Amino acid sequence: MFPSPRNARPLASRSNGDIFNPLSEAVPGLCDLTSGARTATRGEQKMTFSQAFRLYPKAIFWSILLSSTIIMDGYDMSLLTSFFTLPVFQRSYGSTAGNEQGQYYISSVWQAALINGTQAGVILGLLGNGVVADRFGYQRTLIYALLVLGAFVFLAVFARNLETLLAAQILCGIPWGIFQTLSVSYAAEVMPVALRGQFLSYINLCWVLGQTCGVGVIRALVDTDSEWAYRLPFALQWAFIAVILTGVVFAPESPWWFIRQDRPDDARKSLLRLTSKGAGALGIEEIVAMMKHTNEVEKYYGKNNGKMTYLSCFRGVDRRRTEITTMVWVTQQVCGSTLTFYAIPFYAQAGFQVRNSFNLAVGMYAVSICANVVCWFLLQWVGRRRLFLTGTSLSLAILITCGCVSLMPESAAQSWTLGSLIIVLTAVYQATLGPVGYMLVAEIPSTRLRVKTVVVGRVVYNITSIITNTLAARMLSPSAWNWKGKSCFFFVGTTALCLVWCYFRLPEPYGLSYLEIDILFAKHAKASKFRVFQRNLERSGYNEIASCDRGAGAWQRY
Repeated sequence: MFPSPRNARPLASRSNGDIFNPLSEAVPGLCDLTSGARTATRGEQKMTFSQAFRLYPKAIFWSILLSSTIIMDGYDMSLLTSFFTLPVFQRSYGSTAGNEQGQYYISSVWQAALINGTQAGVILGLLGNGVVADRFGYQRTLIYALLVLGAFVFLAVFARNLETLLAAQILCGIPWGIFQTLSVSYAAEVMPVALRGQFLSYINLCWVLGQTCGVGVIRALVDTDSEWAYRLPFALQWAFIAVILTGVVFAPESPWWFIRQDRPDDARKSLLRLTSKGAGALGIEEIVAMMKHTNEVEKYYGKNNGKMTYLSCFRGVDRRRTEITTMVWVTQQVCGSTLTFYAIPFYAQAGFQVRNSFNLAVGMYAVSICANVVCWFLLQWVGRRRLFLTGTSLSLAILITCGCVSLMPESAAQSWTLGSLIIVLTAVYQATLGPVGYMLVAEIPSTRLRVKTVVVGRVVYNITSIITNTLAARMLSPSAWNWKGKSCFFFVGTTALCLVWCYFRLPEPYGLSYLEIDILFAKHAKASKFRVFQRNLERSGYNEIASCDRGAGAWQRY
């Protein structure tokens, strides 16, 4: 492995050395790949957004299509929380026990059971996906997941009691867990550096679009007195499945998956299906060389005979990458986003009528869509780390303000102030933590362990979600703790802890190739060093040197 900073020799004695020399000795044929790998890396980093758009239009289409599976996940989860305040759903599944006014409601226990049951199913799907996707590929795994989901939705549509609905939600959670990781991994592996941020953040937009569709459908049916007011929204998922499944059948497999399977010829064919002829800048052979080079380097770093197991995520340099991926997911969950997820019950507890609660929720999701688009433009000037830190800091400030407002006497003005602040909190999340989180969890893991690292992080995210959803249901339920707006104070503490972690541990991967990120982690670079690394590479002429031997000055102090 490369010399660590503490025992590194002076720069003058290493100026003629090869940064990959230990690797070249350990991995036969690596030196032969280096020139093509650097050419492709340099070409990607010099590529503008418009050039990348012209070269990768097919990849953009397929990435959007596969990421759209997340719309179904966001749609169903927003349905479920919206149903808790839907009068006809309350009458069908709820109880009047303990309510002095004799009104029907869904108990906090059942609210938590339905939400957490779904999360339990998602965890099962995540863990299974980490094995199945690496073995059978992304496309085939996704096809079978969509078919299975169609069958499980049938059970949800015709559920006659809460027990059956709970079983349906657990089963539906299994394919949703597959969608959550495959969409991230696929987008990360078919997009070039210039497009990676925008189309990884699109996955977060898919969540918002799904939630918006769910709330919009319920808002249209809020005055319907028939049981189809809640059965029809479930059934609409079949339309999503039919459209996406039709496209996925023809989607190309990830070329990185073929490389990991030692099938470079298939990787070339896949790249031809993802790129546009004559558009420019990179050659297929150079891109394949870069992928093979990165794959071989990661095998060497992994020191696990090239095996891709869950245990590998907790060994060597990959342990730190797993920590960062996991904490990024957790920060998304505990920064107050749970309150936006429970927006409609939150508004109802804050004093709004049911109709106005749904109106505010629709407005909140419209703001979310706009905020997500704003993030795409911010990415051109602000890095991932800075955006994530800014989002965490602003969320903390807003939560403190919300908690203070909730201490004031209850009035219409107080209710509208709380409602407005939750919308502001949502806008901040959707412009920073939400979309940037998807970029970080896709870029930080190694390419060989990307699926499994994302799975580990997402499992912890969902476990955290179970905890926060259970607490939030009790905080907001009139039959439990009934904290109302004071619930914000709980998330003040968790957000503050995450802010401290982000400041000291979160690196900046913006503009770096996967190979460069691999090397920085292998050299145990501090989080602050990632931010200036690309600039040092440019000054050193590292990317312009064509032979295998090259100076290592750019890597000094990393």
